[in-house]
Amino acid sequence: MKLFRKKNQKMPRAAPELFKAERATASVFMLPTVAEPFEKELFDKLRYAVPIIDAAVMKIIRLTGGFRLISSDENYQEQLDRFCTDVPVGLKGKSLNCFADTFLDSLLTYGSAVGEIVIDNENQEISGLWNGDASATVISSGANPFERQYAIKCADGTLKKVNHPERILYASLTGGHSLLRGLPALSGILMRIYQCIGQNFDRAGNVRYAVTYKPTDSGDFAYSKERAMQIAREWADGMNSARYGQVKDFIAVGDVDIRVIGADNQLFDTNVPVRQLMEQILSKLSIPPFLLGLSWSSTERMSSQQADILTSELEYYRRLISPVLCEIGSAYLCSVGSSAVCTVQWDNINLQDETELAEARLKNAQAAEIEARLNDNKN
Repeated sequence: MKLFRKKNQKMPRAAPELFKAERATASVFMLPTVAEPFEKELFDKLRYAVPIIDAAVMKIIRLTGGFRLISSDENYQEQLDRFCTDVPVGLKGKSLNCFADTFLDSLLTYGSAVGEIVIDNENQEISGLWNGDASATVISSGANPFERQYAIKCADGTLKKVNHPERILYASLTGGHSLLRGLPALSGILMRIYQCIGQNFDRAGNVRYAVTYKPTDSGDFAYSKERAMQIAREWADGMNSARYGQVKDFIAVGDVDIRVIGADNQLFDTNVPVRQLMEQILSKLSIPPFLLGLSWSSTERMSSQQADILTSELEYYRRLISPVLCEIGSAYLCSVGSSAVCTVQWDNINLQDETELAEARLKNAQAAEIEARLNDNKN
């Protein structure tokens, strides 16, 4: 063993090692950025367990409104309208509006939606539309970053490549996140509150009585057991008779005390925590409370600011599904031998009173008249 080393001989450097200490944290909902099978089941159960979430999603779909596909070639407009009305959608649906409603429902619930244009190989025509499962669809890039390749995830975990990706219709929300993202935690607290309310009503709401018989002298003590059993029978008979609409009075001799069990205890007031949770949920869904039957203010009408915000939300969803609808219409026109393209004409979103709209049109007309008059004076 050498006790001394040469000065030019360097000691080997130890590789740095980083150690991390685990810290206990509360469990949170870690949702992925794409729709996984368990996430789909989670959101389905969430809409089933919390009716106000399901009602809000359906309200958004209805408020999005109707539409019409407009062909650039007027000669094919009648055929296009007939196609939009009669096209089969899956096994139970019919019309392009039915496909759009189901497509938007999947888009809001899971953050992405997928569909397919089904082609009749013999006639080379569109035989129908199909709404697919977004959680079972895997998207990857093709030869270039903007070319999509689709694959279907089978039950055994294998991927089956889609032979005709040009027939697939796909859309997603910003980031691919569901509109219900973040609501499972709040909904879990809300469900626990409702569960506690039910348990409290089972304990204190379902009235139960305590009948106490107190013997007064030695004679009563000798027959206290028999009298107590007789009182119990008569009391049970009187309570059971009330189920059939027959009222029986209870008459006893001696010192008999009747009290309601739990009458002194009051149920907790859950209005404040339930409303706080509801406000968080509705702020995520962007639906005014009174549209869902919640009367939180003295006036049950929508302000102009709320109408503008809700209109912008609905227009955002329209922008997402408009390219999909145009792709379907253009594919149909191509199948009938036309080179025309389609545009989507949406119905007007009318969320304000007719009086306010009339006043706004009047003020705009007056402003236009004044501007025209000033321009004439300048000239």
